[in-house]
Amino acid sequence: MLSGAAASPAAGAQPGAPPNAGQKPDAVLRVCADANGLPQSNSRGEGYENKIAQALAHDLGRKIEYTYFPQRMGFVRNTLRARDEQTQQFKCDVIIGVPKGYELTATTQPYMHSVYALVVPAREDLKDLRTADDLLKLPPAKLHALRIGLFAKTPASDWVLQNGLLDHAVLYATQSGDPKETADTIVERDLAAGNIDVAIVWGPIAGYIVNRHSGPKPWTAVPFKPDPKIRFDYEISMGLRNGEKDWQATLDDWIAGHRPQINEILTAYHIPLVESP
Repeated sequence: MLSGAAASPAAGAQPGAPPNAGQKPDAVLRVCADANGLPQSNSRGEGYENKIAQALAHDLGRKIEYTYFPQRMGFVRNTLRARDEQTQQFKCDVIIGVPKGYELTATTQPYMHSVYALVVPAREDLKDLRTADDLLKLPPAKLHALRIGLFAKTPASDWVLQNGLLDHAVLYATQSGDPKETADTIVERDLAAGNIDVAIVWGPIAGYIVNRHSGPKPWTAVPFKPDPKIRFDYEISMGLRNGEKDWQATLDDWIAGHRPQINEILTAYHIPLVESP
């Protein structure tokens, strides 16, 4: 994927316009997304990335068109870098959520700073958890009886290893063979069934799980605090093709001028946010 040539804006495009501008008479914001990737996005426009895309399109005076592909290996190649076989124009021009500095795309300034969190069900023995460290303060017999759900190759793996809890981890693969089987569905199902006692997941997923839980007692999301040995917090930007400087400037300007609106969307999804300097 890294060997592909970087694309530059289409000839004749106006400054700040999407790279495909001028190739069609209509004004369109072409978004690369996952059709089954809640809480980020889905084909019904129910994710927070969908809402951000809608706000962006509204302010740019464009309608939205989506190119969908499961957000896993091959996502960028099959969306942002892919061309329509007939028109030869790029299928989409922006990924609403990628890590800041993502190696497969150029990135805008970040618009979200979130952190991994514990998802804690409503249980009497876990009701006093306010931080992840509180979990480690449980009586040894209780702590070592817990089953902790987490995804392999994430900061959660490092955390259980660092704290001698690897034997109590229930490991999930980072990518399921079924694109409709997502992190939130896996964790919510196993917590509800009692297959795990707590889970460690990316903050937006934790917020989505606890907000969607419909049981008689609410679940809670307990964010991790900064750890000098393990990085739990990450900044999220928009992704675009390398070399599209005018389009990047347009997106950067929009993010900078709409932070309260973006934060309102994120908080509506109960995403734990980190205060950035």
